[in-house]
Formats: sequence, structure tokens, C-alpha cells
Amino acid sequence: MQQQQTQGKSMVTGALEAMLPGYSAAGAVSEAGTSHSRGAAGRGGSSSNAVLPGSIAALLATGDAEQLQRREKLLDESYEACRVITAHYAKTFYFGTKFFSEEKRRAVFAIYAWCRRTDDIVDKPRKETVSLRRELSEWGRRLRDVWNGRAHDLLDLALVDTVQKYPELTIEPFEDMIKGMVMDLDQNRFANFDELYLYCYRVAGTVGLMMMPVMGTAPGVSFEKALEPALALGVGLQLTNILRDVGEDRVRQRIYLPQEDLRRFGVSEASLLKGVKDEKYVALIKFQIQRARDWYKKAEDGIPLLAPDCQLPIRASLDMYSSILDKIEENNYDNFNKRAYTTKLEKLMMLPRAYLRVKNPDLGL
Repeated sequence: MQQQQTQGKSMVTGALEAMLPGYSAAGAVSEAGTSHSRGAAGRGGSSSNAVLPGSIAALLATGDAEQLQRREKLLDESYEACRVITAHYAKTFYFGTKFFSEEKRRAVFAIYAWCRRTDDIVDKPRKETVSLRRELSEWGRRLRDVWNGRAHDLLDLALVDTVQKYPELTIEPFEDMIKGMVMDLDQNRFANFDELYLYCYRVAGTVGLMMMPVMGTAPGVSFEKALEPALALGVGLQLTNILRDVGEDRVRQRIYLPQEDLRRFGVSEASLLKGVKDEKYVALIKFQIQRARDWYKKAEDGIPLLAPDCQLPIRASLDMYSSILDKIEENNYDNFNKRAYTTKLEKLMMLPRAYLRVKNPDLGL
């Protein structure tokens, strides 16, 4: 997920400050003092305290109409904050969520906001990594609190509510994502695809596992059978991120393309870090693009396994995101200097075909 970051915090911070009175990007988001420098940070002051009542179940048990009304108001604010974060940081993904039911959309926003905040912990500027490891460890403890019904701040509240509404949602993929962030601390090279796959699973494949309990499956399809394609979609998305962001990553002296692939195509680290786009590099990128498309194909085969109301959103998201690979090709494989992206109009134009592919999968569109 680290590759998914777009711009800085100013736009989303402004949106949250306008939407949530008393919001502060510098505000504390846990009792332990963890804070975030970006727009997914917690809020202080106003009608919602930085640390909320520890148990939603306790609020419900009181039967107090005023407490219940306050809880619903806080939940609405929390889900709306999660929606704003998703809309800002994941434009293609957000576009696809428009086709979910309202209840599923809210749950998806809560999950994505947590993922975004996890990413922001890693992205926050710091001089050393000791504090980052400590923050990630605290974030893991806080995650366990969420699973026990305890919200530390407004944004936690939506995830607490989502966990309670979707009992099949497990904590493991969330914990695995945190492990992926720790990998980014210890590893900026990957010897082979097996190593890269583990990273892709942790930082993106886990998202598919998080979303599956929300999306649900088609009649007669087991949850377990649909999990593998959901995981494949996350891996395909992350491989696409890596290819799109080669230019940005090289500035940070990070190379996510497997070392064995660099050697196979005769591309040296030095030439990659200098941004040399020669025939060998183009051959390397062509190989990586095909690998990503292979993962999308695995994900595509799993779309009919999903609940009917989720098939179009996932089909549309897959088509839109995988089109970034087409853009890299159109840019003559120059992912050093040209950022591959699809416009909003291009995304809209993909919808009729996505609809037909869902309704008539046998047509081979």
C-alpha cells in the first residue's frame, strides 16, 4: 500500500477539518499518544472526544435514548470521515464502490480508512525507525482493542461497528498488513518473486481478505472458494502499483522488482536507479506487466463467485486498475518519467463493457 499514496495531506486535512468541527491532523489518536501527520489522523475537541467510550456494547446495553442517539451521530460522522479518506487517496477504488449497497460501502470505507492510516504511520517523516516500530506495535495493540469493541477515536468507531456487523471479518489480515509495513522497514530489495509475493500479500492481498466478508458470495459458493481470487486481485493491484511507481521508488533508493528478474534481463541496479530505459529494461517491464495480468486473470475467474451485487463493482475496479498497465505500454514503457493513470472519463467509458461482462460472461468480451 505504500505505493498507493498520492499527494500530501493538505487536501484531505482541509476536507476533514471542514467536515468535522474540531478535527486536527496533529491531534492524538490513542491514549498511548500515537499521532499521524496526515489527513487520516484522529480528531480532538468538539462533540467527540479523542478517546471514545470503551465499548459500543455498553452504550447499547444502557437503553438510554440520548446515548443511542449520540452513538448514531458519532457513527455517521465516523463513516463519513472514512468515505472522505477513501475518495481522496484511492480514486479508482472509490469509483468502484459507488456500485455497492450503502451498508457495504460504509463497511468498505471503514476498512480502507484503517489501511490508509496504517500506511500513514510508515509515511510519516522521522529521523529513525525505532519510534516507527514502536508505533506499529502500538497500532497492533489498538487493532486488538477494536476487535474487543473499543474505539480510541472517531475513525476507529466505524471499524468497530463494521467488525460487529460482519462476524466473519477476522483480525489476521489486518495484523498481516502491519507485518507488511514492518517489511518496508527491513527490506528495500526482493531476491525473487516469492519474496515479493509475500510483500504484495501483506500490503495489498490482505485487503481482498478483509473485503470478502463484506462482499459475500454467490448462492452455493463457499467463502473459502472465493478467497483465493480475492487475494489474487490484491496481488495484481500491488504489482500494478509497483510498475506505476518505479520512478518514484528509485528516488527513495527502493527497488521492488525482483533481483532475479533484473539479472535475467541484464538490467543493473545502477542503470535502473539512473532511469535508463533501454531495450533490456523494456523487456523487463513487459515481463512484469504480463505477470500482473496473470494475477488479474485469476481474480477475474473469481468474480462470478461473489454476491451478485458486488460483481459489477469488482469487475469495474479490476478493469479500471488493470488499465494502468495499458497506459504504461502507451507511454512506451517509460515509467521513470511518465506516470500512468486513467482519466475519470476513461473510467466511465469502461462501465458498459464491465456491465456486459458481468451479465454475459460467456460472450468473451
